[in-house]
Amino acid sequence: MNILQLVPELNVGGVERGTVDLAKYLSDNGHKAVVISGGGRLVRELDMIGVCHYQLPVYSKNPIIMASLIKEVIRVIRRENIQIVHARSRVPAWIGFFAARMTHTPFITTAHGAYKSPYFSRVMGWGRTVIVASRAMADHMHNNFDVPLDKISLIPRGVQLDDFIFSPSKEQKGKAFTIGMASRITPLKGHSQFLKAVSIVARKIPTFKVLIAGDAPANKRHYIEELRLLVRRYGLTGIVEFLGHQENIPAFISQLDLFVSSTTTPEAFGRTIVEAMACGVPVVATKVGGVVDIVEDGVNGILVPPADPTSMADAIMRFHNDKEAAGSMVRSARKKVEEEYTLDKMAQRTEEVYRQTLKSFRILVIKLGAVGDAILSIPTLRAIRVRYPGAHIKVLAGLDVRQIFVNCPYINDTVIYDYKGRDKSPVGTWRIGSLLRSMNFDASVDLQNNRKSHTLAFLGNIPQRWGYDKGKTAFLLNRRIKDDAGSVDPVEHQFRLVRQFLKLPIEDKSLQLWPREEDREWVQKFLRDNWVTEGQLLIGINPMGSSKWISKRWPEGRIADLCDGLAKRFHARVLITGSHADEELSRRTIISVKAKPISAVGKTSIMQLAALIKRCDLFVASDSAPMHIAAAVGTPFVALFGSTDSRRHLPPNNGSVVLEKDMKCRPCYKRRCTILNRYACMKKITVDEVLDAAGALLKRRKPEARRVGEVL
Repeated sequence: MNILQLVPELNVGGVERGTVDLAKYLSDNGHKAVVISGGGRLVRELDMIGVCHYQLPVYSKNPIIMASLIKEVIRVIRRENIQIVHARSRVPAWIGFFAARMTHTPFITTAHGAYKSPYFSRVMGWGRTVIVASRAMADHMHNNFDVPLDKISLIPRGVQLDDFIFSPSKEQKGKAFTIGMASRITPLKGHSQFLKAVSIVARKIPTFKVLIAGDAPANKRHYIEELRLLVRRYGLTGIVEFLGHQENIPAFISQLDLFVSSTTTPEAFGRTIVEAMACGVPVVATKVGGVVDIVEDGVNGILVPPADPTSMADAIMRFHNDKEAAGSMVRSARKKVEEEYTLDKMAQRTEEVYRQTLKSFRILVIKLGAVGDAILSIPTLRAIRVRYPGAHIKVLAGLDVRQIFVNCPYINDTVIYDYKGRDKSPVGTWRIGSLLRSMNFDASVDLQNNRKSHTLAFLGNIPQRWGYDKGKTAFLLNRRIKDDAGSVDPVEHQFRLVRQFLKLPIEDKSLQLWPREEDREWVQKFLRDNWVTEGQLLIGINPMGSSKWISKRWPEGRIADLCDGLAKRFHARVLITGSHADEELSRRTIISVKAKPISAVGKTSIMQLAALIKRCDLFVASDSAPMHIAAAVGTPFVALFGSTDSRRHLPPNNGSVVLEKDMKCRPCYKRRCTILNRYACMKKITVDEVLDAAGALLKRRKPEARRVGEVL
């Protein structure tokens, strides 16, 4: 693998040290490691191990410089044949993100800090994988930057154990009890609080020494002088010594009797804490961020509240006075480091993330609305899964159809777009677009093909956006095909697009649905409550269709006659289904029917309706969602078509009869009839035609599958 890491500078700090350590591991294990940084002390280490380094000002927050550096990074990616771009800080992440997008290179981030700037820091959550060093950072990225949990990979930092000799006994080091800190000299590291704790300890321990290792960044030079002033004010001159930058951290830590981490703000990790534990030096640390993953209070160290010098002083005195407890803790600490925090473990886990990234392919299928259309998308999802068995596939679905995909085995998850509710406004659309961007999809397949779906694929910054070239917003797609096939069935219409995407022939058009066990139990109870016996013939009808498509509805009086005809001719129990909008029509129908049917109108969820239709021996429906459900669960059905064309909308099925009339005005695809409001296309379908079609379908059934009371 060819890996590019981007980091602002290579001077001091755990991020920089980790970058060099990982580069060395990759190089030693046969990979190409490339680093881009603004330079620094650690560059010479990269040179010594033969790692390629490019010095660019990727630390500058100047937008003009950042924009110009994108081209430079693109050149590096192409020159070095980079396969993965790994950004370790925010400015390099912005540059690396756009460079990776423009070269179609997978992009990964490691979130090293509890970022506060919501916009500028958001890019750290845009990696295909977001690596974090602690559970605290995982929670931070998920809760504050909406990073999905399935994108977060927990990889604690590690140390090279061979560099840290475990030496728990410091008796030979003389009488002075030596305490130390090692970190950048910045206010958030809590040096002032530490010095205050030292001033308290100084009154109780006659001879001890405090060593502070680390440099201040260029913009914090004045802070060292403030700390020196505190040393004089607390009367600690001669006790506290500032050592500056230390090249040999293991040697520095090994001379200590106690290591202190006094950070006042949440940290992603605590590398120096792990290094002290590896050396057998007891640890006192503030209870912040990722530190709590490392230090188990009273087991392998002591945790104290941040910015609490008194508690810190008490913890220091505890280690000074109780050598036996200190010995027990350092042995426990060393064991934890060996088990969890070695450099090899960190590097191996990161290497595995790289491998999985190169194997993975993230696909978004867009199907926003209409239950029937959502069901018709199942063969497409199945074909994509067969072609990409290891891909991460998600469906962008409207709130109304989300149930269709809940148990679908061909996808990993759904993203809900409530375009009728909270996401209706442009702000809501932008929110969904931002969410899609954070998920780093490689390709989208637009099965909706409208303004909303085109816009969301574009806002999601998806490199390959597949869809039909129709509508004013089709220019937002960059993988378009002409919609010129004429009258083909609905699944074949999708397959024409998907065949281009998959580059393979696909033929399996069968529909599927996956009702849950609780849905089936609900159906059993519902039918028992309505006196339907186990072997009784059950025929369902839903000829009402959508309330918005009056042109698809069968005349109300025919429904009552059909109920009586089905009961009389086939000795069947009749079941009426429908939505809440059909309740009044259903009530009027039931009143006029002699053989009282069962009403499930407005009583079922989509999956309960699927389980109920599956129990039916036959189903009668207009061009509507229940017809598609019947096809998906394998129930034979009679389909009544009016204003729409059965050649384009009849779902694949194992048994159906289509009733439609050949008229000059159809198919018109008008929701309301404009020819004197006659709706002749539906009125001409008679009750006897439906009964004859029902009889023909029931005759096809195997003898052993026929129900009690069936007369043919």
